[in-house]
Amino acid sequence: MTIVLTPAAEHQVAVHDGLWMSPVDAERVTGWTLKPEGMCRAALCVPLPASALRPNEVDLAAFWTKLGGPVIASDRHDVWALGAPAGERNAQLEGLEAPDFTLPDIDGVPRTLSQLRGRKVFLATWASW
Repeated sequence: MTIVLTPAAEHQVAVHDGLWMSPVDAERVTGWTLKPEGMCRAALCVPLPASALRPNEVDLAAFWTKLGGPVIASDRHDVWALGAPAGERNAQLEGLEAPDFTLPDIDGVPRTLSQLRGRKVFLATWASW
């Protein structure tokens, strides 16, 4: 089993040759359903190239890239991350509201950002690269 991380959740799915998986697993991971016209969510459908489809399989990396979302895998390809597409990221920035997340505070107590709404919050980030 492979772990696929999305902006909303973590999923364990059976994949091979990258992110090829069943349409059922692709729908569970993304919320998009494979139909003859492409991957669809409600009335919106995104056509897929023939190279991203096989009998009862879909290349989720190709689909996610077509949506404009970043795709990255661990060195062993046992963990994949599908980032939010640029449009969603830009909408978040325009709203000036940070997405909800949970991290431990300096004392190790988990804090969820939404629990602190209405209060002043100082958020400092750092990366070694």
